[in-house]
Amino acid sequence: MSEIEERFSNALHNTARAWRQAIDRRLKYLGLSQASWMTIAVAAKAHEPLSQSELADRLAVEGATMVAMIDRLVKAGLVVREPSSVDRRIKRVVLTDAGHALYATVKTEAAAVRKSLLANIDPKQLKVATELLEALQGMVEAVP
Repeated sequence: MSEIEERFSNALHNTARAWRQAIDRRLKYLGLSQASWMTIAVAAKAHEPLSQSELADRLAVEGATMVAMIDRLVKAGLVVREPSSVDRRIKRVVLTDAGHALYATVKTEAAAVRKSLLANIDPKQLKVATELLEALQGMVEAVP
């Protein structure tokens, strides 16, 4: 791997982690772990309720980890498990009203962090970087 490729890989990984940590610090007052608010956000952004395994895949965690997370979110009244209409063995994770309200807060706070972090970035550079990352994401997702 060339030096610039290694620098890019490290910068991508470290920036994504630091970005999540910045949002996490902003959300500390809610008393949620990063894993909790990320699970809520992924569930809220889905076009239809996701199964536990689909949530685990999107968050890149093990199934058992996701089950424990959903158990905590159910106990907190933020999500419920509903049986799938197609396969009764599958449980879909659905946000409750409290879960939707929490997501609205998470979304607002994340937008404030994003605005602050990107305030001094040249819009043309941001566009080029965004297009590069979107293309790279497409290539990564196409790898079997």
